[in-house]
Amino acid sequence: MKPIYAAILATTALVVPAYASDDAITEFRIGLLGGENAQDRLNSNECLRAYTEEALGVPTKLFAPADYNGVIQGLLGGTLDMAWLGASSYAAVYLQDPEAVEPILVKINLDGSYGYHSIGFARKDSGIASLEDMQGKVFGFGDPNSTSGYLIPSIEIPQTTGSTMESGAYFGEVKFTGGHEQTIVAVNNGDVDGGVTWADGQGEWEDGYNSGALRKAVDAGLVDMNDLVEIWRSKPIPEGPVVLRSDLPADVKATMTALVDGLHEADADCAYGVAAGESLGFNPITHDAYVSIVEARKAKSN
Repeated sequence: MKPIYAAILATTALVVPAYASDDAITEFRIGLLGGENAQDRLNSNECLRAYTEEALGVPTKLFAPADYNGVIQGLLGGTLDMAWLGASSYAAVYLQDPEAVEPILVKINLDGSYGYHSIGFARKDSGIASLEDMQGKVFGFGDPNSTSGYLIPSIEIPQTTGSTMESGAYFGEVKFTGGHEQTIVAVNNGDVDGGVTWADGQGEWEDGYNSGALRKAVDAGLVDMNDLVEIWRSKPIPEGPVVLRSDLPADVKATMTALVDGLHEADADCAYGVAAGESLGFNPITHDAYVSIVEARKAKSN
């Protein structure tokens, strides 16, 4: 393992090991949002767990709940200390307790942006090439707390179809698959006719784009993108934030912010797994970037 913590200490004067604080923590817990199966999530983030344990000097654990709500409730209940949330999941936390977490960093795409898209897709051999071709067919959402797997397409797709997302209104049936990987597998296997997932929308379709759930599915050997076709794309969505529990000691927050911020430069392979593909690493972000998503989520719940 590369001496990442030593490298980060050399570039910032803000980082102080957590155990030096009077209100020192005894462990650190990282929540992993759904999107791929639990074991792959754990494998992709094991390097981050190890680096965190080294940096903080306390046992560090990864948690991969079955759904997004498991991470949301863990942050709200104080049983998780850090997570990379989607924008809608962050909004869910914020709307229930604005003081629960602090957004600190956001993933940066290869072009310097921090947006991504909800991507609608289907099997190429289905003859489906657009939303129009999906009328009367089975459509798959991911998780109700997903930004790209539910919130944004549930708002934008009706603007295109002129109908609601209720089963039988435009689509023959609308199903929740459980997550991004589940949607990709369901479409690929023909269990649903089309669905939505997330991707930066940059790079090559054949690679699953540069980053996102499609890229992870390709890396895992779950799909051949030549068997799939893009049928819809949302407007740009702000990438979700890495958040820390607000009542963590200040030195812990500084350490973890510096660690994740410096991860790409210190260990690009680790950053690839953590960021779900190619990126330029992470940059600072604040709540202001998510005001529109908070309002959209609030409106959707009314």
